[in-house]
Amino acid sequence: MYQEERLIEILTYLSNERRISVEKICELFGVSRDTARRDLVKLEEQQAILRTRGGAILPSTRNKIKDYPNRLQTDSGEKFHIGRKAASLIRNGDKVILDASTTVQSCADQMKELDCTVITNSINQAEILSNKANITIHLLGGQLHKEHRFLYGTSVIDRLAKYYVDHAFIGVVGISEHGLTIAHEEDGMVKRKMIEQAKQVTVLADHTKIGITDFYQYAGLEDIDLLITDRAPCLEFQELLSTHKVELVVTEEETSL
Repeated sequence: MYQEERLIEILTYLSNERRISVEKICELFGVSRDTARRDLVKLEEQQAILRTRGGAILPSTRNKIKDYPNRLQTDSGEKFHIGRKAASLIRNGDKVILDASTTVQSCADQMKELDCTVITNSINQAEILSNKANITIHLLGGQLHKEHRFLYGTSVIDRLAKYYVDHAFIGVVGISEHGLTIAHEEDGMVKRKMIEQAKQVTVLADHTKIGITDFYQYAGLEDIDLLITDRAPCLEFQELLSTHKVELVVTEEETSL
């Protein structure tokens, strides 16, 4: 086997097992320890691995969070079904909070023209809802994050503290055993206050967010009541939700009926 072929096989192994030893390379490919070390040196030069004592691991990866318009285009079908289910939970007379996530925007898009009140820090959500005649909108004023189109800061949090609502709909970058996480601390601080002010909290998250932990934790699983997602998570995560008394709604199961 040529070196190039072994390098591909080593990376394939790492993608499944996350780490590999020199001994394992020798065993898999029938090569000497010196050859195995040269393979690892080559992969390190390509910045494909991180060498450790006696082997290698995959380097930590972090996907850059896309800006708001690009996120709107990602998994739009899943967001549509999640947003539709979330919108169906809102009733006449409700007072609700919508955060600035793109999945929550799908909820705003599909809200009926109910006689309800919406509080949001999203200029996109406010614009969408302004076309629905009976909905009263409270746009929280603060500093604008231009790339991700949300308002934040102490003025937003102080204003939120004055409102007590029936329901909050919250988006995430990740939901895992470490709770709800987001890339930007300033966004997370606002979301945390939104959760505190609501009687019922629903998280909207497509399947790619489950099991992910991002930079800033703004809530624990015990702080939410309902998770709406597009695919059933693994049994281990379902048990974790059950332990924290989080109800699970899977839109994929509903659309397949």
